[in-house]
Amino acid sequence: MSNVLLLRAANQDSPDRYEDAFRSRRYHPISVPVLETVIVGCEELARRLSISPEKQNLSGVIVTSQRAVEAWSEAAQALIIANNNTPLKPESDWWSVPFYTVGEATSVALRDLSEKIPLYTPRDIRGGSETGTAERLAGFILKDLPSDGTSKKLLYLTGDKNRDTLPKILESAGVTLDSLQVYATQGSSMFPHDLSLALEHEGLSWGWIVYFAPSVAEFVTPILRNHFALPAANSSIEDCARPSEYHHVKVAAIGPTTESFLQQTLKLSVAVTARNPKPDDLADGVLQHDEAQ
Repeated sequence: MSNVLLLRAANQDSPDRYEDAFRSRRYHPISVPVLETVIVGCEELARRLSISPEKQNLSGVIVTSQRAVEAWSEAAQALIIANNNTPLKPESDWWSVPFYTVGEATSVALRDLSEKIPLYTPRDIRGGSETGTAERLAGFILKDLPSDGTSKKLLYLTGDKNRDTLPKILESAGVTLDSLQVYATQGSSMFPHDLSLALEHEGLSWGWIVYFAPSVAEFVTPILRNHFALPAANSSIEDCARPSEYHHVKVAAIGPTTESFLQQTLKLSVAVTARNPKPDDLADGVLQHDEAQ
């Protein structure tokens, strides 16, 4: 049995499928989170909150993640502090417009927010469990908006990585989206610490490092080089040059895009690429490679 480092956050709500796949093949998987989400544009969001939806010609707000709820919370609290906890002004009343959400978790987070921070927060929350995807939410919004012939504009809270499914469906139906980025994903500031903890507490030999995305690869590889002898593409020079205390590992990729980035940009040798981006295919590829050695 050897350790397999999975460069991703494990699923906390249920058994992690990638960890289970490796564990069932007698490996010891260790997941280390590599990304974190940060709130951005809080001042601009607070400015928008201070203006009534009516003055902005808004028919509602679209909230697609709990991170967006956190951003709204930060902006609302900043306004409350700036206004010395004065009562909500009628012209900044966000109770009058619906908030459309993707999934039950986001809907619950918004309801909790309105209870904790009654100022600048929603009362009319729509969607939820019946709108768990962008397609379903778009269809729900189009049916829900008044069909009175007037133009409709919605404030759309986004991150830095969003699919265009929702905007395309709504805009093709004549709904204008006022998009505002309120959070961004970046390399985890805790990754070096979390990696060191994983190395400290795991006594088994290290066999593999599994990469799941090019953006992650570029961030984590310099940090990994502080602990591992990573195999260089078309050469064993890097392995030979590393001191003996470095862990010698093989590299696996979740798919061809990640494989190409590792080989072409980072100059790493990739021993295994999953046939399909699925846990069992990835773990099977690693096992078959080891059995062939």
